[in-house]
Formats: sequence, structure tokens, C-alpha cells
Amino acid sequence: MRPFHYSRPPSMVEAVVEMRDVLAADPHASATFLAGGTTVLDLMKLEVMQPSRVIDLTALRQEFGYIRRDGASFQLGAFASMAEVAAHPDIIAHVPVIAQSLSLAASAQLRNMASLGGNVLQRTRCAYFRDPSWGACNKRVPGSGCAALEGANRAHAVLGTSAHCIATYPGDFAQALLALDATIVVVGPRGSRTLPFAALHRLPGTTPHLETHLHPGEIIAEFIVPAAPWARRSLYLKIRDRQSYEFAVASVAVALDIDGGTVREARIALGGVASVPWRAGEAEAALQGLPLSDESARTAAAAAFADATPHAHNAFKVALGQSTLVRALLQVASMEPAP
Repeated sequence: MRPFHYSRPPSMVEAVVEMRDVLAADPHASATFLAGGTTVLDLMKLEVMQPSRVIDLTALRQEFGYIRRDGASFQLGAFASMAEVAAHPDIIAHVPVIAQSLSLAASAQLRNMASLGGNVLQRTRCAYFRDPSWGACNKRVPGSGCAALEGANRAHAVLGTSAHCIATYPGDFAQALLALDATIVVVGPRGSRTLPFAALHRLPGTTPHLETHLHPGEIIAEFIVPAAPWARRSLYLKIRDRQSYEFAVASVAVALDIDGGTVREARIALGGVASVPWRAGEAEAALQGLPLSDESARTAAAAAFADATPHAHNAFKVALGQSTLVRALLQVASMEPAP
């Protein structure tokens, strides 16, 4: 790890002003925010990230660590810990997909440290990205190429990829937010703004190093999750190589509104198989107005992966992703949601 300047502002306003001043002095300054630190510190030790300034935001947990409900929605402060939200009785009862996605992530120790905001911004676990000895990584060194295209790519994405990057988005919580149509509030040098969570992450395209649509210096302050009928009948299913402390090989977040066995509305997001949190709109449309059966679930799963682009070692993810989605849909259909 290389030397860096460290600060710990006591408020959101002071954190934003500090980053604004850093960027005003040098728009290309290698400055970063630090939340729980469970990803940033790893990348600094690996020298994948080499910031000259680290602005520690952990003091904001007191102000933005809340879990609230106002009737129409849940408001989750972005500095609440993953463990706190996963264990909250109202979250477990009314938006189980969120509780499950958080409790299945990382380890108990990391869930106690990691913040919600930091979790959705975590960076890929692609081995070529995380090892600077590999020169070809467009996400780390723009224009250098993508070693994963012809390399070991079992863990890589089959949806949302490009000729410049096939890295997989690693998180779990993001899929739950996407399926539930959550929104986020961000605060930065230009003030605050609200945007759909679906608009946060960027497809790799020709610029894999640009991972989100956050403006320079912006901080995620809050997640707003609608307390809708389909949120109560929801589930997160995660398939991985081992049962704990492992990233998804394939995962599904599902929320359903069912009336008399017929799907009125389906919301599906896929993880472990895509370059960003992936909304499976084609699968949702395939279920609309139909009874949820093994046959209709398989039709939806086929639609979800119709545009998949597998590579040498990850073609199995298409069949695995489809079977994971079928299993999740049938499990959710059999649920008895909280009143």
C-alpha cells in the first residue's frame, strides 16, 4: 500500500466540500471515499487503487444509518450496516428479498462493517482486474484490452458484456433493489438528486472503467424501497461454489404479485451472470397474465437468457441461470406473504 492523505469529516456537508475542493484543485485527483472499507482497502493493498487522498465517511453512520418506514416506502440510510438491515424485523417480514440478499453476502464480520452504499458500489472480482501483473484490463487500464476474453473466464458474465470487458458484477443487495424498483438519493458538489437505482450502474460498452453514473464527488445517502404488494412475496436465491463467504455463480431476486394463481406483475433481477445488476424484462413479460407453473417459469427463464453471450469456460451459466430462475419463481409462488 502506498502513502496517502487521510481525513475523516464529521458530516455529509464537510465530506462533500472536501472532495469538491480536491477536485477543483485537480479534476484528475486520485481521491476516493471510504465507507466500510471492505473493498477499497483490499484494492489499495493490491495496488489496483492508488489514491493520494482517502476521505473516510464512517462518521456518517450516525446520521445516515437509519431504517425507516413511512407507509409508502422504506427509507434505508446508505451508511446502515448490512447486518443491521438484514436482521430488521420489518425488512424480514415485508421485503424478505432484501434481508436474504444481505444475509447471504460476505461473512458475519464483513456484514457488520460494510455499509449499504459501499456494497452496491463494490468492484468486480475479476482476477485480471485485481492483479496488476496482468497488463490487459480495460477496467483498470483503459485501452489495454481484456485478458478474460481468451483467458480463464468461468466466473465471468454472459449478459451485458462487450468486446472490451466481460467482468461480472459481484454484489447481491443490488439485485434486490433492482427487482423492487428502488430509488437512491445522492449528495454531491452540485447538491442532491434522486434517481432510479436501475440508472446507477453503467454497461461496460467501450468504457468499462466508468462503472456508474455518479458525478464526481457524489455520495449515496439513502435508498428508497417501495412497500408494494409484490415486495412481500419476494425471495433471493443464490447459487455458489460453497455455502458461505462466496460470490454468486448465479443468483435471482424475484418479487411477484399473484392473484388466484395468475401473475399480475413479476419483477426479476439476475446476479452472478451479468456485467451489471441485470433486470430480466423479457422474463417478466413472458409471465404477465399467466398462471405460474413449471412450464411458464421455464419459458420465462429461456427469455431471460435469450441474448446471453457465453465464452469458453462459462457457457454452463446459461443453463444454471435458467434453472436458478425457475426454482426461484416456483418458490416465491408457494410463499405466504406477510399481511
